[in-house]
Amino acid sequence: MAINIKSSEEVKKLRTANQIVAETLNLISDSIVPGVSTKELDILAGDYVKQFNVLPAFKGYKGYPSCLCVSVNDQVVHGIPSDSVVIKNEDIVSVDFGVNYMGYFGDAAVTVIAGATDNLEKKKLLKVTYQSLKEGIAQARFGNRISDISEAIQNCVEGNGFYVVRQFVGHGIGKKLHEPPEIPNYKRSGANPRILPGMVFAIEPMVNVGTSDVKVLKDGWTVVTADKSYSAHFEHSVLVTDGEPEILSVAIHYNSF
Repeated sequence: MAINIKSSEEVKKLRTANQIVAETLNLISDSIVPGVSTKELDILAGDYVKQFNVLPAFKGYKGYPSCLCVSVNDQVVHGIPSDSVVIKNEDIVSVDFGVNYMGYFGDAAVTVIAGATDNLEKKKLLKVTYQSLKEGIAQARFGNRISDISEAIQNCVEGNGFYVVRQFVGHGIGKKLHEPPEIPNYKRSGANPRILPGMVFAIEPMVNVGTSDVKVLKDGWTVVTADKSYSAHFEHSVLVTDGEPEILSVAIHYNSF
């Protein structure tokens, strides 16, 4: 399937959508403190974006019940917010969020550590995962191929002793939340499209401490590490230009690792 090239008008809408996502994730990141439930975070996000006249992208998507995906510790992605999941000090909390703005989607994710920690492994996991995202984004440029993004992420992660999740991948984004191409976080054989200006990608390394293997829980959504080791997830939506890649969700800030 062809990769959509966005017009300047489409890019404007995608830029706005992703700025709303970024602002929301900033608010949620600052609200991830010991004692708050993941459901409270979900309600906060849903209430916050009402002012922008957008729709949360995930709620109702293939039956998903919430605005946010909130994944804690060994949860990789797609954790369903719940009143019964209360964040504790030193928890690793990954938050994924998207919106639909005038028919165009924004999508990004951030991982933070709740409260304070001296756990060096947790801090390294977040640093490396975010660094791998930056290195992947740096390859999202005219003339490269999708595999250049994948290889940069994989090299960063594995070079630091961690593991990339292989069952879930990044993707194109635009009028649909998930568009071609798939963007694996590891180099694989098969279709390897050339990157062109006007393409927009959601690049999202998911990184585990102990193994690349994951499984899906009985709720049909929550993905966890097979060995119960920690996991982290960062994501930006990125526009390919004639020069440097433009991070559309650039307003996201990150807590100190």
